[in-house]
Amino acid sequence: MRSTMKQVATRAGVSIKTVSNVVNGYQHVTVETRQRVQAAIEELGFVPNAAARSLRSGRSGVVALALPELHAPYFAELAHHIVHAARGRGWTILVDETRGELAQERLAASGIRPHLIDGLIFSPLALQAADLPEGGTAPPLVLLGERVSGASVDLVTVDNIALAAAAVEHLAALGRRRIAALGVQTTAAGVTARLRLEGYLLGLGRAGLEVDPALIVHADPWHRAQGADAARAVLALREPPDAMVCFNDLLALGALRALAEAGVRVPEEVAVIGVDDIDDGRYACPSLSTMALDTQQIAEAALELLAARIDGATGPARTITAGHRLVVRESTGGPWAAPRQRPAGG
Repeated sequence: MRSTMKQVATRAGVSIKTVSNVVNGYQHVTVETRQRVQAAIEELGFVPNAAARSLRSGRSGVVALALPELHAPYFAELAHHIVHAARGRGWTILVDETRGELAQERLAASGIRPHLIDGLIFSPLALQAADLPEGGTAPPLVLLGERVSGASVDLVTVDNIALAAAAVEHLAALGRRRIAALGVQTTAAGVTARLRLEGYLLGLGRAGLEVDPALIVHADPWHRAQGADAARAVLALREPPDAMVCFNDLLALGALRALAEAGVRVPEEVAVIGVDDIDDGRYACPSLSTMALDTQQIAEAALELLAARIDGATGPARTITAGHRLVVRESTGGPWAAPRQRPAGG
């Protein structure tokens, strides 16, 4: 027998109106109350009448999430946090993979199926400001990653310059002097790579180290195979590096494989650090040091910005910069670190 909203209210100890507010994603509900109602919904298996809710509110309760690569661990973890946080607002997430292709990104920016979704969270690679719809023809939009030049859109980002500089400074503090950069990209879509290269160069300068162009290596895409190839390239130099800053963890995992095949000891001969803090890095041998990005904060901030726009907020575009932190593990000489506990419910 199908559960009712009244039964959910009784189980949660709240009014039917409060249950309705949670189901419809209204913001003026305390976190504790929202969690209690959501728990009751899950326990009773309550399924809101989506058609009736849409007619009453003019909203579908569906938000789209467009990402470049669903198989990339970083984006998979980010999607996990967004889905989990959206569930607390009574929203359903529709996920789309663009592969970083401009045509797919233009389709995503237009709202995919505008009549089906209330808003869009979007991590573009190739998109330009001119590709964004004009005149309010698409649902509210929040971008993830780098600012699209000339676009006045809410954004959640990270400080790629600062985190790359911090990675270099960590290695320099360990006495490393020939620090390679793996992951340089020259395409229009490689904005994150360019910012991380800028941070790498900043870190070298702060550490008083000279820039050796031979140690700055291209890798596109940022996958394991490209990381292995980039590591082999610098290992073949007459003066190979004693450390590697990899622009994401997948590149670093590929580099670790190439170093192992070459019989190079990590971190004794070459120290390695990545960016992202994906699960695979914790279980690598040696475990991978990394600059961890706060994917949960990114998810919650994106949903907060989007909810405000869906509720009719106006004003200039907002930018939220999520945090990052250095995680030291065996690949730069630190101890093995136990994996993080994921939040329940995802």
